[in-house]
Amino acid sequence: MTQDDRTAEQKAAGAETARALINIGAVNFRPQEPYTLTAGWASPVYIDCRKVISYLPERRRIMELGTELIRRDIGTDIDAVAGGETAGIPYAAWLSESLNKPMLYVRKKPKGFGRMAQIEGTLQEGSKVLLVEDLATDGGSKITFIDALRGAGAECSDVFVVFFYGAFPGADETMAKAKAKLHYLATWQDVLEEAQKDGPFSQAEIDGVRDFLADPLGWSEAQGGRAA
Repeated sequence: MTQDDRTAEQKAAGAETARALINIGAVNFRPQEPYTLTAGWASPVYIDCRKVISYLPERRRIMELGTELIRRDIGTDIDAVAGGETAGIPYAAWLSESLNKPMLYVRKKPKGFGRMAQIEGTLQEGSKVLLVEDLATDGGSKITFIDALRGAGAECSDVFVVFFYGAFPGADETMAKAKAKLHYLATWQDVLEEAQKDGPFSQAEIDGVRDFLADPLGWSEAQGGRAA
C-alpha cells in the first residue's frame, strides 16, 4: 500500500499520528548529519516512538487510532496480541487492553536459561496472533518474530506498527515472502506534510527531508549509507 492507495480515513489517521509525534518531540530532522539505520540506510530523519510511552494524551489517541485501524482493516477475530522485544511490548499491552485480547511478547532469541522460552505468555496451538511493533523500515526485523510465533504453532499473517518509514525498498517484498501484511498509521510523507504546515523545523531541514524522500536510495548512497 502506498500513500496514494490509502483511504481518506487512513490518511486522516496518518496526519493525526504524525502531528502527535511532532508535538512530543519524537520526530528528528537532521539532513546535515544523517542517521545510520539498523538496516544500513543513511537517513536524514529518525523517529523515536519510544517517547510515546511518556505522553499520556498522545499515547491514548494514537492507541485509539491503532485500535480503529485493527478493527477496520484486520478484524477482531484475532486470539492474541504479541509485542516484539522490546519496543513493541508496551504497544502490545495497550492494544491488548483496548481490543480485550490476551497479550504475549516475543524475544529476539530464546532466553538462555530456565524454559529457554522465546515467547512469553500462554499461546494456544492454532491461535491467530497479531504482531505489534513500534515501527518498521524494510520489514526485515519482523521476520524473526513471525517465525518464532509460527514455530510455536500460531498463525501470524498481520503486523501492526505505529510508524512505517515508507521510503526504503524491501518491506512489501519481505512481507509478501513471509505471507504477512504490514499495517501502519503514519509514514515520513505524513510527517513532512504536517511539518510543512507548522512545526519546529527550519526550511532547510524540511527541504533536506524532501530531497531524501524524492530519492531515498540515491540520497543514502550519496551520504555513505547503504546503496540500492
